[in-house]
Amino acid sequence: MNQSFSTSNSNLSPHRFAVAPMMDWTDRHCRVFHRKISRQAWLYSEMVTTGALIYGKNLPRFLGHDEQDSPVVLQLGGSDPADLAHCAKLGEEWGYNAINLNVGCPSDRVQNNLIGACLMAHPKLVAESVAAMKAVVSIPVTVKCRIGIDDQEDLDSLFEFVRGLVEAQVDGVIIHARKAWLQGLSPKQNRDVPPLKYDWVHQVKQAFPALEVMINGGIATPQSGLAHLKPYQQWPAVDGVMLGRAVYEQPYLLAEVDALYYGDERQVQTREEVLESMYPYIEAHLSSGGRVNHISRHMMGLFHGQPGGRLWRRYLSENAFKPGSGIEVLQQAYALVEQASQNLEGQDAVS
Repeated sequence: MNQSFSTSNSNLSPHRFAVAPMMDWTDRHCRVFHRKISRQAWLYSEMVTTGALIYGKNLPRFLGHDEQDSPVVLQLGGSDPADLAHCAKLGEEWGYNAINLNVGCPSDRVQNNLIGACLMAHPKLVAESVAAMKAVVSIPVTVKCRIGIDDQEDLDSLFEFVRGLVEAQVDGVIIHARKAWLQGLSPKQNRDVPPLKYDWVHQVKQAFPALEVMINGGIATPQSGLAHLKPYQQWPAVDGVMLGRAVYEQPYLLAEVDALYYGDERQVQTREEVLESMYPYIEAHLSSGGRVNHISRHMMGLFHGQPGGRLWRRYLSENAFKPGSGIEVLQQAYALVEQASQNLEGQDAVS
C-alpha cells in the first residue's frame, strides 16, 4: 500500500497542507489564483460527478485546468465502482496528481444519487470503489469523509469504515471532524452545528499508523492548524491539515503555508504582486471569450483586513460583472486600496 499522498514525481510537495474542495468556489480560476500565493499547498477541484464526465459532452469544462495549479487533486462524486474507475482514469489522463472520492457532502441533491456523506452507511461499496480506482490509475486515490452520519455515535463505526479503505489500498483519508446529519440540517448547518471531535481523527491515526490522515473542519488559519501536526492530547499527530472557507475568504493566509508546512523560506509575493501576476492569465481568459468576473469573484478577499479592503470588494462587486469589463476594473479597484493606504499613512504621520 502506498503510504504517502505524494506521487512518484519528486517535484511534488508532501501532502501536509491542502485547500478543501468547495462547490462553486475551487474552480480552475480559483486554483490559479491560490497557486500565485502558495507554491506548495495541494489544491482540489470542485466535486465532479461521474455522470457529468460519462454522459456530459464537455470534458474540458469539467476536467480542464491550468498546468500551473499542480499539485492538484480531482475530487469525484459517485458510487458505482466501474464508473468511478473510468473517471479516475480520465483524471489521470488530464494531468491531475491524485483522485479523491467525496464521502462527506451532506446535501439532499447528492444523497438522492448515492453520493457524498450518505456513503458512510455503505462502507463495503466505498471500499470496492477505491479498489476499482486503484486498479486503473498510478496516481494516489484518497477519500474525504466525515467522522460519521446521523445516529453513528461510536468510534468503532469510523474505525470499521477506515479499515475497509485500508484493505482496499487507499492512499490516504481526509476526515472532517464533524459528523453529518443527513436529515434536519442544511449543508451550511452541517459545516457548523455538529460538534467538532478532533480527537476522533487523531485516534484514527493511532489505530492505522501507516495510513496518511489529514484533518479538516473548523480550523481558522494555517498557523492554528499546526497544532494537529503534533500529538493531540494523548493521541498521535496527523499527517496534514486541510482548510476550506477560511482560505477562500482570506486567500492571503496561503502566504504562510510554504514556510510553516514545508520549510520553504523563499520570499512570497506581496498582495500587489499577486494581483499583477494574475493579469496575463485574466487577459488570456478574456481573449478566449471569458469574462473578468469569472476570475475576480475569487479574488474578493485578497485585501481582507487591509486598508481599502472593503472598497476593493465593493468596486469589484459593482463593476466586474458588466459586459466589456477588463483588467482595468481590478486596476481601478486597487487604486482605491492604494489611496486608502496613503490616507492611513498620512494620518499616522500627523499623529
